[in-house]
Amino acid sequence: MDKQESIGIKRLEGIHYYVRDLERSRTFYVDKLDFTETWRSSPELEKQGRQRSAAFEAGNIKVVCSEPVGATDSASMGRAARFLSKHPDGVGTLIFEVEDIEKAFKLIEARGGTPIDDIHTSEHPEGTLKMFSIATPFGDCTFRFRQHVGTPPLFPGAVAYESKKAKTNRFGFEDVDHITANFQTMKPMLLWMEHVLGFEQMWEVSFHTADVDPSKKSGSGLKSIVLWDPHSGVKFANNEPQRPFFKSSQINIFNEELRGDGVQHIAMTVKDILPAVRELRGNGVSFMPTPGTYYDMLPERIVKSGVGKIDENIEELRELEVLMDGDHHYQYMLQIFLKESAGLYNDKSAGPFFYEIIQRKGGKSFGAGNFRALFESIEREQRQRGIV
Repeated sequence: MDKQESIGIKRLEGIHYYVRDLERSRTFYVDKLDFTETWRSSPELEKQGRQRSAAFEAGNIKVVCSEPVGATDSASMGRAARFLSKHPDGVGTLIFEVEDIEKAFKLIEARGGTPIDDIHTSEHPEGTLKMFSIATPFGDCTFRFRQHVGTPPLFPGAVAYESKKAKTNRFGFEDVDHITANFQTMKPMLLWMEHVLGFEQMWEVSFHTADVDPSKKSGSGLKSIVLWDPHSGVKFANNEPQRPFFKSSQINIFNEELRGDGVQHIAMTVKDILPAVRELRGNGVSFMPTPGTYYDMLPERIVKSGVGKIDENIEELRELEVLMDGDHHYQYMLQIFLKESAGLYNDKSAGPFFYEIIQRKGGKSFGAGNFRALFESIEREQRQRGIV
């Protein structure tokens, strides 16, 4: 396929997350992660959209959470209620900033994309906003494209919220590193991303726990392909289940829990992951556990990966359960995964979405060497919740 003209994405500007309990989300982002609440929906917007919303920010990361309000009959439901009538809590919209909204709309539609609405313009005290949304193969997750002058809110009709809490971001969150999504079969989505949005393939891995222990009667496997937009650097890691044991694959279980394809996790970069994780743990944030055997084998993996050596003490990585992976001389990355929302809140309706925290030290990979540790950790978490 010939290289396509860029649609002009500048960055992933934010995510829109639909929840049943906005106050619980507010506690998580503000009190646990030290995000700052910056916007809230106005009474007029809540009446019109039949949902209550708030925006939380840290560094360049923006998250909008919305809960349904008002009528629950299908004819009167707002977007949050419609999403949650079919799914547990989850990501319903990914929001992209683009350079030229008219150009983006024209290219996407000409390539077979499906706009949900036309471009519409709104004026705010903080600036002018133009945007449109499209349907996607990411289940019920839509994509929204925005061009703005000034700093208007992520959702029209929001009002600025002056928090009494000082804006600190004390854990050092910086940017969204990548989005990871799960599919029963990902080829249609890959073709759509390539042909409609102009993304290109940059990385691939295929993995199965049977590689470790062929005597297992069940296991978990996946095929993962990373697509990126060379213009902006926005990256999507995309997974599908792999045989044998397709039904017990983490990817299939995620899809059954979400009741469809969709976003599994968002990776957020931090300036210095070790003190960040230490303080987050002290602040009551729960992470997926990593077995001690992972760290017993880590010195050998560091040598075999070609990294050579790392700056961090392995015993500190073991203590904090931070994972390491790399594939070049002195180039590696450190990562850790928060518990799935259902596990964080002990509530199945909170859904299987989770966050990753990552620090890149030159490494551009996606932790192929850590997939087993992550899968085994998720499996243990799911067994505790009686899912597998």
